[in-house]
Amino acid sequence: MNIEQTDAYLRRIGSARPAAPTDQALHELHLAHLRAIPFENLSVHLGEEIELTAEALVAKVVDARRGGFCYELNGAFATLLTALGFNVTLTQARVYDGTGRLGIPYDHLALRVGTRDGGDWLADVGFGAHSHLPLAFGERGEQADPGGTFRLVETAEGDLEVLKDGKREYLLDPRPRALPDFRIGAWYHRTSPDSHFTRSLVCSIVTDDGRLTLSGRTLTATVAGERHVTELTTEAEVLAAYERHFGMRLEREPSVRKPSVRKTG
Repeated sequence: MNIEQTDAYLRRIGSARPAAPTDQALHELHLAHLRAIPFENLSVHLGEEIELTAEALVAKVVDARRGGFCYELNGAFATLLTALGFNVTLTQARVYDGTGRLGIPYDHLALRVGTRDGGDWLADVGFGAHSHLPLAFGERGEQADPGGTFRLVETAEGDLEVLKDGKREYLLDPRPRALPDFRIGAWYHRTSPDSHFTRSLVCSIVTDDGRLTLSGRTLTATVAGERHVTELTTEAEVLAAYERHFGMRLEREPSVRKPSVRKTG
């Protein structure tokens, strides 16, 4: 990104340009990103293409003022951090489902970020309800965060299990990857009936006092661990909620699309 594009991204997240790529600057940018840009899968259900290039991701997040899922959010954030002088490595992870089984390779994109201070951090603004701040990559003890208590556990194979409140979230392979490597994962999650992204709608963002989530027509505000649910009844109410709470102007209400299944044989 050039200087103008970088400044536009910083305005999008309400953050000033840091004087240097420090630990503190990374923490501030990470939290600002989570509070300004929602985690959402609406493109899957609006029939929009998901193009994994730095230019396309920044255009969606900054120019179109949309959110996205992990490939988009962490891909765009990596572009911003690189432009600001951070040392950024893309890594792939496999996500644990509710039964403890692992998902596909390239299930998730997360970032390893180095700072001028010598810091080595796991940054992830694309996993929904996750850590609000980067996690220390080399720390193996518990790490307290506003989003929960996290821990990175090294496996015998050299991978890292990322745990939140004692529950395994994903298995991270720390080897460097490139953005095009994640195209198969993005294609799977956009098209497969086995992907949870094709089966439901989600739009969620961190707030000053908790989290706000719109799933279909159900708006849930979580404050201090308490959930307050509002059921929306009309398309107009849904579109107004997307604009008011998430800053997104949509032309029509998203609805779950039945993914097409290609038969073979």
